[in-house]
Amino acid sequence: MGPKKVVVLSGYETVKDALVSYGDQFGERSQVPIFERLFEGKGIVFSHGETWKTMRRFSLTTLRNFGMGKRLIEDTIIEECQHLVRSFESHRGKPFEVTTVMNASVANVIVSVLLGKRFAYQDTQFLRLLTLIGENVKLVGSPRIALFNMFPVLGFLLKSHKTVLKNRDELFAFIRMTFLDHQHKFDKNDPRSLIDAFLVRQQEVMVDENLVALVSNLFAAGTETTASTLRWALLLMMRYPEVQKKVCDEITKVVGSAQPRIAHRTQMPYTDAVIHEVQRFANILPTSLPHATTTDVMFKNYYIPKGTEVITLLTSVLRDQTQWEKPDTFNPEHFLSSTGKFIKKEAFMPFSLGKTASERGNTSRGSGRGRSRLTAEDPDVGLNPITRGSRPEPKADA
Repeated sequence: MGPKKVVVLSGYETVKDALVSYGDQFGERSQVPIFERLFEGKGIVFSHGETWKTMRRFSLTTLRNFGMGKRLIEDTIIEECQHLVRSFESHRGKPFEVTTVMNASVANVIVSVLLGKRFAYQDTQFLRLLTLIGENVKLVGSPRIALFNMFPVLGFLLKSHKTVLKNRDELFAFIRMTFLDHQHKFDKNDPRSLIDAFLVRQQEVMVDENLVALVSNLFAAGTETTASTLRWALLLMMRYPEVQKKVCDEITKVVGSAQPRIAHRTQMPYTDAVIHEVQRFANILPTSLPHATTTDVMFKNYYIPKGTEVITLLTSVLRDQTQWEKPDTFNPEHFLSSTGKFIKKEAFMPFSLGKTASERGNTSRGSGRGRSRLTAEDPDVGLNPITRGSRPEPKADA
């Protein structure tokens, strides 16, 4: 890839073998120029060595303490869903664009953990932050940034590179301002957010700039993937109304007019299967973040030197014909047994595998599963009559 040799892994068996059986050998983060320039080795997603270990341990512990995967975060999600449903209902059945309000709703869940509060959907500063994150997510995957990653010396010539850094600076400035506000107000005996928890445990590795990078990492990871997946869920419910009806019927049968919770999951196998199939079919992350080998390794009879960048093709796993009956078709039965029970599939890896996949996976799963009722039961979602008959798919930005 440019002047650098890169190993690309494809197919379920190969990817699983590399990230599980050879997890330690493939366990380092590759140093991608645009991410090195953005975060300078800080935070959690793009850090390395001892910094990564410390920030990862702190993040996982703090996210759990503030309710990720527990009843507490369920309550937050349910409350946020109610705000979102009211926003949808305010359009009184007329067509409307969902991206902005959906992004804001999803972001509020992770923001409640990071900052200890939620924002109104019309809050101009909040919407600006979401715009910055959304624009940077698109830009870092663009051809021009790919060119920068191959030839970093070209950075000063590329407008996209300058825009990404400018957006980062604006986002970081907001986080620093919030951090300073928390420093003056927080009670060490009653931490109410991840920032408060950071202040309590501040030490050598946990310097202020690590917090700024960490919050931006989790903000983006907890917003973009989940919001994109939920937009796909809406589209697929429109495209397959029979699936929408079956999910609605199952939820109504199990919980009636109450709110579904994780405890109900085992009683709703079809809904669980649909949620998993949406993630598989949508394939929000076609590749994992680049790994790097920690040592020289022989893998599948190939010699891979220490420090080699390794990219895993998640699409090749989620569409592997040896693992899925109809890999190119939206088919919830992929996750159902012949008796209608939910079955786990090892080839289901929308966020990669291993330790380096857990940050994005935890934040995305935490805010995504609690919203099945929104897309399936509360509003009866359908296509705009103007666009009915077209194939609904989210826009893929070049």
